[in-house]
Amino acid sequence: MKLWGGRFTKETNALVNEFNASITFDRRFYRQDIEGSIAHAAMLGRTGIITDEESRRIIDGLKGILADIESRKLVIGTEYEDIHTFVEANLIERIGDTGKKLHTGRSRNDQVALDMRLYTREQIKETDRELFELENVILTIMKANVDAFMPGFTHLQKAQPVTVAHHFGAYFEMFRRDRGRLSDIYKRMNYCPLGAGALAGTTYPLDREFTAKALGFTAPTANSMDSVSDRDYLIEYLDALALIMMHLSRFSEEICIWNSNEYQFIELDDAYSTGSSIMPQKKNPDIAELVRGKTGRVYGALMSLLTVMKGIPLAYDKDIQEDKEMSFDAMDTTDACIRLFTDMIRTMKFRYDRMEDSAKKGFTNATDAADYLVRKGIPFRDAHGIIGSLVLTCINRQCALDDLPLEEYKKACPAFDQDIYEAISLKTCVDKRLTPGAPGPGAMQQEIAASENYLKENPAMK
Repeated sequence: MKLWGGRFTKETNALVNEFNASITFDRRFYRQDIEGSIAHAAMLGRTGIITDEESRRIIDGLKGILADIESRKLVIGTEYEDIHTFVEANLIERIGDTGKKLHTGRSRNDQVALDMRLYTREQIKETDRELFELENVILTIMKANVDAFMPGFTHLQKAQPVTVAHHFGAYFEMFRRDRGRLSDIYKRMNYCPLGAGALAGTTYPLDREFTAKALGFTAPTANSMDSVSDRDYLIEYLDALALIMMHLSRFSEEICIWNSNEYQFIELDDAYSTGSSIMPQKKNPDIAELVRGKTGRVYGALMSLLTVMKGIPLAYDKDIQEDKEMSFDAMDTTDACIRLFTDMIRTMKFRYDRMEDSAKKGFTNATDAADYLVRKGIPFRDAHGIIGSLVLTCINRQCALDDLPLEEYKKACPAFDQDIYEAISLKTCVDKRLTPGAPGPGAMQQEIAASENYLKENPAMK
């Protein structure tokens, strides 16, 4: 069955039918398409465009189709052009000519625009729920690791001592911003295109406010041409997914580094690692690597849709059908990545001894040693040079600043005394950093408390 064809005198080429059809991917819209049709049928009956009895029969028929699809009594076949054709054809088969009245005052253009919005709206909620769970796991790790010292890095070089809590807190902030973006997109997109028709509305007295409210939208969309051709909200969502994947990819890169034999900061749970077909000793961080790799796939969806939309004149053009497959893939990929990444970090173990030893041997306390001299009245630029020379001495001796004898300190500068060792201990270095956002315990507890409040005030979308 086609929803068109009256002005055509010959059958569409079979290859064209196959090329044009979208049923293989838009069938995942079945629920949204039926819910939108139920709201439309209710409105048609309410406004007297069709009778109450016709409206009731259509709605009952649609509910029956939905129940049969979900119970698998009814299979969505690929012989139909799209999900709209499938639903309407089955409705007519079940209730007769009354089913043909469902499409009154509606076009496939506003119908598919509605379906995509309804589907994307649910997907935004799902992504937010996954991020909320990830943030809770990160917060749990932060709480347990306020005093777990590790090196902080710049340029992948050990820089200054931080804590595991502080490091994970940085990712908490990234995912907080991601959730904020999702919330903004949801609010901006939550307007109903149903009733826009093909592009110019309709002569029927539709109640667009009624259908918008019935489907949980803030209001109807304002312009019918924009209603059927807008995919800004989907581009925004793909952009948000790309940023989420970027954050996950950065985190995954660090997991891979920390898991390496050279670092051994963490040990991944066996359930989230794989082995080698030839090397028995291998335990590979495949989940982290796949998350890192799949980031490009989500970036590709964003760039593809931007490219599709860049040259489309108003209003609807068939190019817009290309919004679906790439977007579905990006949505599925991102949600799966968040879910697996969350479980991976939930189950991994920290090697605190290795982290602390790495922070010491990486001279992450060198800045604090220079600050020690500054407090003794030595200009920072001179202190910087003195500590640099002491670091070189340590490299030659293969020891940490903590292990260098006091006489070597005094050779470099007489201002050094026995208290240098306390001043450069990792605990002192971290504890003294108390400015908001720093790794010191006081500042860190404030950050944790603020993060807890944020999660309480911003629960997962329902």
